Amino acid sequence: MLQARTLVLAALAVVLATTPAPAQTTTLTMSSWVSPQHHITAVVLQGWANEAEKATNGRVKFSMLPKHPSAPPGTFDAVRDGLVDLSFVTASYTPARHILPLMPELPGSGDTALANSIAYSRIHWKHFHKLGEYKGVKLLGVFTHGPGQMFTKKPVRSIADVQGLKIRTGGGVAEQVAKALGASAFVKPAPESYELLSSGVADGVFFPLESIISFKLETVLEQATLFPGGMYSSAFGFFMNEDKWNKLPRQDQEALEKISGEHIARLAGNSWDEADRKGMEALKKSGVKIVNANSEFVAEVKKRSTPIIEDWIQKANAKGLDGAKILAEFRDELKKAAAVK
Repeated sequence: MLQARTLVLAALAVVLATTPAPAQTTTLTMSSWVSPQHHITAVVLQGWANEAEKATNGRVKFSMLPKHPSAPPGTFDAVRDGLVDLSFVTASYTPARHILPLMPELPGSGDTALANSIAYSRIHWKHFHKLGEYKGVKLLGVFTHGPGQMFTKKPVRSIADVQGLKIRTGGGVAEQVAKALGASAFVKPAPESYELLSSGVADGVFFPLESIISFKLETVLEQATLFPGGMYSSAFGFFMNEDKWNKLPRQDQEALEKISGEHIARLAGNSWDEADRKGMEALKKSGVKIVNANSEFVAEVKKRSTPIIEDWIQKANAKGLDGAKILAEFRDELKKAAAVK
């Protein structure tokens, strides 16, 4: 009897020794500084998190924090310092730190968020990433929103009508363009726009089409002035806490790498274009007057924006790059991205 029990225990020990240990699950936090309903939260951030869980067979999961742990411009530092593990921010909010990412924000960029995001992603990983402007976090992807347009509480027909208008921008190139046009530009986070307009602090805003609906601004605006390709865009970084990344098993890092880079650019670009499409539909129903800028107005914006482009080229040159050559390469990538859906 004792011998039989010994044999059973020995067999059980062999089974336990050869049974693989259950896979370790890592749950990381993520947060967004725009609403849970905004597509960048629901489709891009949450969508990528769902892909990450699937790609790692459930070993890496993300949990959305109920509240973003910082003001929007402090997002980079919040992720770097471990207040949240995964988030995103526009480079426009941190222009002193992120100079090279302002390239896809320049006037004359893509007609769609998808083309702009793909072209920017290719240039970033080829030329910019090695210079370390995202040092301190694990950058997973870059992308842009759709063409940025002008929305005002009063009619705007020409450059003369822009003079002195108090325009809220997100900073970066949008702010520079607004000032070049003669507006009194200032920088505030996007979620504050409704209050700024309704209180009279702002006469208008620079935004992509989707933002008007996302931030419920159609009730406090009179006119949308549209420019071919927009007057600017906004570039975003999508990143993770570096320490948390380094602690992930290599197989999970490799799985996440496969859904990063240009994959994120495509995910975000497609999402933003769809949101812009819905934004245009809603704008047409809202009663806001939609005006296509005439050729003289478009030419004036282009003329006044030229020094902004030249300034970026000089700053890129100061970092050891050939700014003009890279900008030309970016515009070639824009054409390629626009041609292939």
